[in-house]
Amino acid sequence: MLVQASAFAGAQIEEALADSVRSALHASIEMPGSSIVDSSDFFSTPAYRLWFEKIKIKLDANLDKRIPSERLPEWQSLQLREELLQIVWYESHRAGLEPSLVLAIINVESGFRKFAVSSAGARGLMQVMPFWVKALSDVQTAVLFQASTNVRFACVILRHYLNLENGDLSFALSRYNGLRGLSTYSQTVLAAQKNWQ
Repeated sequence: MLVQASAFAGAQIEEALADSVRSALHASIEMPGSSIVDSSDFFSTPAYRLWFEKIKIKLDANLDKRIPSERLPEWQSLQLREELLQIVWYESHRAGLEPSLVLAIINVESGFRKFAVSSAGARGLMQVMPFWVKALSDVQTAVLFQASTNVRFACVILRHYLNLENGDLSFALSRYNGLRGLSTYSQTVLAAQKNWQ
């Protein structure tokens, strides 16, 4: 039986999207193939390896409590963590975002709980609202509990909001949380980002 951990998300409101915007976002979501490049070259770059080694220290110190490992052998737990970091690295770069920002949003939104559900109905690691799945793809909303899909949707949505807000990260984050104009959420995320840099 699947137990869903609760999480907090703002009162996100579905906004009307122009057909051209919907098409562009759909194309960003529906990139053919896996969200992780099938080439080890992407993850063997010096930039990734350096980032991973630095984040791994924080991963080991902070995520033991957040990514359940009690029923998994140690190697599997570590493998799942590395896969999550690969997803974050890939999807953040794909959307032109800082990996530390994506990790901060995961930290604030779900506490790294893959099956988190907010009182507003947002789901997964980055607390994506189901209406985004219905608007931008033909899949079931349950895909939001898959780490790679959740992070992809969230990064595309945040990039969309950054574009709407002319690059203003504070407004884009507030909009992502459904509280445009209120800075509390963006301040919380930006403070958390410092821990993941």
